[in-house]
Amino acid sequence: MKKILMMVFSVVVLASLGSWAQTSSQKSDKNSTSTSGKTMTMAGTVSNDGKMFVSDKDSKSWKVDNPDSLKGHEGHHVSVNASEDPASDTLHVNSVKMLGKNKSTPSNSGGDNSGNKGGKY
Repeated sequence: MKKILMMVFSVVVLASLGSWAQTSSQKSDKNSTSTSGKTMTMAGTVSNDGKMFVSDKDSKSWKVDNPDSLKGHEGHHVSVNASEDPASDTLHVNSVKMLGKNKSTPSNSGGDNSGNKGGKY
């Protein structure tokens, strides 16, 4: 009787380990395909809510799947290193580098801002 119980217990344990191993390998396959897009570096502007990125090159809008990585850069002109998912037009941002507050910010030409054109009055 003990031999039969021990054999049944062994079969149950082995079956459990087999299904656990199969579930683990399926999870790792999902993780490897989620980052299968190509990695690129591009300049652009982060939306005010930090959930979108618009590239300078072609004005393409991308949804950012990890907006926490852009926290503090909302509305700013940045360079991002990101992996794209072309099927869903999303980016996974790996790193961010600040380029300027806004690409359309006019630069100060160095005048004295008094409205004088430099002539005598």
